Amino acid sequence: MKYKISVILTILVLFLLVAGSTCNGPSAEDSTSDALRELTVLYTNDEHGWMVHDGDAGGAAEMMGQWRDVEGYSEEGAFLILSGGDMWTGPAISTWFQGESMTEIMNAMNYSAAAIGNHEFDFGQAVLLERTGQANFPFLSANMRDENTGELTAYALPYTLVEVNHIVVGLIGLTTMSADDINFPENVAGLDFIDYEIALEEIVHQVKSEGAELLIVISHLCKNDMEALAPTLAELGIALIGGGHCHEVVTETVNDVGILESGSYLRNYGKATLTFNDNTDSVVNMDLSVIPNDWTHSDPEISQIVTEWQTRLTDDLSNVIGYVENELLRHSDPMYNLITDAWLWEYPADIAMTNTGGIRQNLLAGDITLESWVGILPFENFIVQLELTGSQIMSLEGDLVVGGMTKIQGYHLSDGTPIYPDSVYSVLTTDYIYSTFQGFSDYDPEPYETSIHWRQPVIDYIQSLQTTAADPLENYLDYEPRQ
Repeated sequence: MKYKISVILTILVLFLLVAGSTCNGPSAEDSTSDALRELTVLYTNDEHGWMVHDGDAGGAAEMMGQWRDVEGYSEEGAFLILSGGDMWTGPAISTWFQGESMTEIMNAMNYSAAAIGNHEFDFGQAVLLERTGQANFPFLSANMRDENTGELTAYALPYTLVEVNHIVVGLIGLTTMSADDINFPENVAGLDFIDYEIALEEIVHQVKSEGAELLIVISHLCKNDMEALAPTLAELGIALIGGGHCHEVVTETVNDVGILESGSYLRNYGKATLTFNDNTDSVVNMDLSVIPNDWTHSDPEISQIVTEWQTRLTDDLSNVIGYVENELLRHSDPMYNLITDAWLWEYPADIAMTNTGGIRQNLLAGDITLESWVGILPFENFIVQLELTGSQIMSLEGDLVVGGMTKIQGYHLSDGTPIYPDSVYSVLTTDYIYSTFQGFSDYDPEPYETSIHWRQPVIDYIQSLQTTAADPLENYLDYEPRQ
């Protein structure tokens, strides 16, 4: 009997020991909790050189100040700062220096990587190569290849690895496939932009083999392209894709893949907060948002760099050439008419045509300077002269605005004479439009190159008017629509 009691007591003690061990030791939930790590991505795209706060756009110093003061950003913290590309063509403070100023700003803002967008080619591949050498962060494009060999290019990495909060993050870049069609042919000569899925399927295995635990794509892709790509991203284990190009604001999840785009011009930034399980190498939670740059904060280091570039710009482009009493909107009939009429004033022809997409800013009220027009017409385009028939002119499509003629109630020259299908007309346009818009090169394969920069006639025309506050530019504008 004593033996049986002893055995029972022994069993009871063992049970209590096991139970106590189970209750007081680390639970499965606690173990998982120890493996959770957090990472915050701060994301911008289509910055277009808007480092200076101006009206409703820009403000690199203000954005960096907000990141530090509101988001708690620090260089040692669990943050990644990423760009979806199109970094520099825009206001004169960036365009005049061919993106060098914006590259310095993004260095100081501690960007970890940027995708290559179509506007990175605006000043040619030699300048792009120079900027990659100046940047402290890599320019990424996994689908940009040498068109002859199919190999990756020398100045763009397909991906990079960054360790943040003990997470090895693989960052992969994509460039819009339309870069072939919407850039000057010579600026993308020798390059091919291959299918996104093919590029990713080729690159992801390599990124993982080098130790990447978390995969993020930064791209110059619009919302619809990212949504279409989501099943492939999910299959490849990519958690997040950031976009660009279409200047959209996007925060959504498709096939459990986060899709993020911040808009443009540093007006906003995208934020993705990821909770990563180190045991399973998986994202267990993701919060996406787009947050306005509220311009109430300022980072002194970035502000100082901006001021230094503004001083250089003032030295080069501060000459006053006229005066406008009210802001002249970029997408308005008087703006379109001013530009095309100035071309015809400087170089007599029958008709002038340009595209609305090339006009990038409003003309602000007050003194008109050279800086104003470098920002409004930032691209390195030159005027060419074509000989086109009336029927060819009528067949042209696209966002073209015209001088010397009207499309309203039929096609007529500005003096009211009808445009006849079989008559031949002298037409001015830009070498960019000639190279990229359908029809122009087919209709006149040998255009005459005037060697006139497309913004120069506008500057010359405004100077000739000698406008002042007492006699502003408004007195000389044509407000009538022509298309």
